[in-house]
Amino acid sequence: MTDTRIAGTGLFTPPQSISNAELVASFNEYVRRWNDRHAREIAAGAVKALEPSSAEFIEKASGIKSRYVLDKAGILDPERMTPRIPARADEDVSVLAEMAVAAAREAMRQADVRAHDIDGVICACSNLQRAYPAVAVEIQHALGVNGFGFDMNVACASAAFGIETAVGLIRAGSRRILMVNPEICTAHLNFRDRDSHFIFGDVATAVIVERNDGPPRGEAFDILSTRLLTIYSNNIRNNLGFLNRCERETGAPADPQDSPFTDKLFRQEGRKVFKDIVPVVSEMILKHLADQGVAPSAVRRFWLHQANLAMNEFIVRKVLGRDATREEAPVVLDDYANTSSAGSIIAFHKHRGGLVVGDIGVISAFGAGYSAGTVILRRAA
Repeated sequence: MTDTRIAGTGLFTPPQSISNAELVASFNEYVRRWNDRHAREIAAGAVKALEPSSAEFIEKASGIKSRYVLDKAGILDPERMTPRIPARADEDVSVLAEMAVAAAREAMRQADVRAHDIDGVICACSNLQRAYPAVAVEIQHALGVNGFGFDMNVACASAAFGIETAVGLIRAGSRRILMVNPEICTAHLNFRDRDSHFIFGDVATAVIVERNDGPPRGEAFDILSTRLLTIYSNNIRNNLGFLNRCERETGAPADPQDSPFTDKLFRQEGRKVFKDIVPVVSEMILKHLADQGVAPSAVRRFWLHQANLAMNEFIVRKVLGRDATREEAPVVLDDYANTSSAGSIIAFHKHRGGLVVGDIGVISAFGAGYSAGTVILRRAA
């Protein structure tokens, strides 16, 4: 019998969404205006013309069809191309905490627990709104949870790292941990970059991890084992941080047509990432299963990080030795896009139905760092 389980999950989805067609229309209008402004330089060969995009290119490259966002108008404005998220007073709940609280309340209802039943809060995500006070402590305060809270960032693998950390805290004496993954990815995305402007969306997820010392309730899953891995790589990078202001005061001015920190936003070497990540993650899953005495064919469901459809298909193919069905490896990427740390948890939250007691599933999260984590689960109730 295992000593911890997932008792509930929650999901906050922003009410606004952007289709590929809408995103492409905005991007192509930006490209047209930019090329018109630089027509002389382009004709002289001093500047390379920007290329338009297409909905077909986006779907073929990623499998993404749309994404949920906090602010649609700001992103689609060709002269702005970044979300408008107004600053809030220090006394008001922050945007990131508000999203996390919404997801947390659903997870708490599903697990049938109250604030006083929770001992700690972990906010595990890629894109924290600030350095301090910790967003987790704000979430803890908003929910009325006693105990402690702290933030952690391991990029897209943050949820897997957060679950293992919660398991460790419970083994050290805590009863129950709330782990949340609020992601405002669109604020860190360069919407003027043809190769990446379509990748991310906004969302928040939540997971209740508890001590397995009583009968399971609802759709509970025993945590059989967790495993983490990091390998340093610059192939996915985001340099936006508190030192940027100091750099800007002495560095070269930005292109006036771009935002001041465009060069600090998300960037990646997509093909290199694909080549690196697929073997690392597939081998990690296989070894983790083997160490637990679980055959790949015995796994009923793989809840993978939702970064790229082809990447996920390759990973599961290497694990199973064949193509997986959508039931075996569900996809939420088409509707949500890449939501960083929240992606694998969205897949688990929305696609864990149909499993019976004793069925095995694997949560697998991976991303920048490189970072990767696997969580082997067994349906308990």
